[in-house]
Order: sequence, then C-alpha cells, then structure tokens
Amino acid sequence: MDMNHVKGKNKGHISLYALSTCGWCRKIKRLLDQAKVEYNYTDVDLLKGEEREKAMKELKRWNPACTFPTLVINGKCIIGYQKDEIKETIGL
Repeated sequence: MDMNHVKGKNKGHISLYALSTCGWCRKIKRLLDQAKVEYNYTDVDLLKGEEREKAMKELKRWNPACTFPTLVINGKCIIGYQKDEIKETIGL
C-alpha cells in the first residue's frame, strides 16, 4: 500500500490512516506538520479497488472498528484526535 510521505524530524515510525474529508484527520496532519515530524499518511477514501482493500485490512489490524483518524506511532495505536496523547507519545 502506497502512503504519502511527509519529511521532518524522525520520531520513529508514524502512520496515519485518514479520510480527505475528515476535520479531525486534518487536525492531526496540522499537529504533525507544526511539530515538523516525519510521518506517512493515506487518505483511504481516495484509494480505489485493491489499494483501498489493502489499506482497510491494515487499518483493521490496528483498529478493528475502522474509524478515522487512526494514528500508529512506533506500534502504539491512537484512535481519534487525542492531542495530548499524540504529543506525549511523539515526545513533544
């Protein structure tokens, strides 16, 4: 599954499963961008066919409810916009 890469400070492996229309997903992207950290993300709603199926399978592995946003930081899954938990996990 292809993910978009955002360059920044390496704080480990950070992946965001998002929807392009989700305000909470945009808030997480903004938080990560403002912190200038490196991360990968995919807007699952913009994927088609097999790519979408792969993304949903991977998402379900972390978050069986398949809700958005789902953020995975160094193997820890954070569901929803949990600003303080995100900042603490990244070390901001």
